[in-house]
Amino acid sequence: MSLDALGKSLGVDIEPQLLELALTHRSYSYENGRSPNNERLEFLGDAILGFLVTSHIHDHFSDMDEGNLTKLKNAVVSAPALAQAASSINLGEYLLLGKGEIQTGGREKMNLLADTFEAVLGAAYVSKGLEAAKTIVNQHILPLLDSAEDLLLSADPKTTLLESMQQQGKAVPVYQTTHEGPDHDRTFFANLLIDGQVVASASGRSRKQAETNAAIKALSGSTGE
Repeated sequence: MSLDALGKSLGVDIEPQLLELALTHRSYSYENGRSPNNERLEFLGDAILGFLVTSHIHDHFSDMDEGNLTKLKNAVVSAPALAQAASSINLGEYLLLGKGEIQTGGREKMNLLADTFEAVLGAAYVSKGLEAAKTIVNQHILPLLDSAEDLLLSADPKTTLLESMQQQGKAVPVYQTTHEGPDHDRTFFANLLIDGQVVASASGRSRKQAETNAAIKALSGSTGE
């Protein structure tokens, strides 16, 4: 796919070589003579994202105390939120991945998409400066704050559920997890129990994802797959 199209989706004109580097996963690098990958740009993008988001919520959520500001900031920069932003511009289609990652659905993996989005943000900063990075954040990250409560829920539902149970004087949630399939293509299944009763069941590509999905269902009142 054309990097020009990705640049238009991002709203920023990033130097092509930098943008390609931002899209280069370590698995592709390993299979191609250990060429440079996007991890350094990801490191930079993570710091820039944190600064821009923190500055925005400080200025626009003046009624929140420090604790809630921290929770909101962590939710905005969380992997689910970044993966959502990445998916909205079809970022996964542009990734340079190794064969193994492609075969295991790397273009749709939440953490991989989130990391790549940060790398692209780092590339924008190196290429065009802070204003370019701010443009991307303004267009693709800050709109998530329009649904701040949903964002907080999706970012850390297990903690949200635990706090809710503690407030109600109920037992700590317990997760029973199993899996099926070979090591490279496993599906995990989680039952969420409260006071010994199964209140939600869900599946995922990892143990953490399955448990997270079960917590989301428990919070929403849904119990099925």
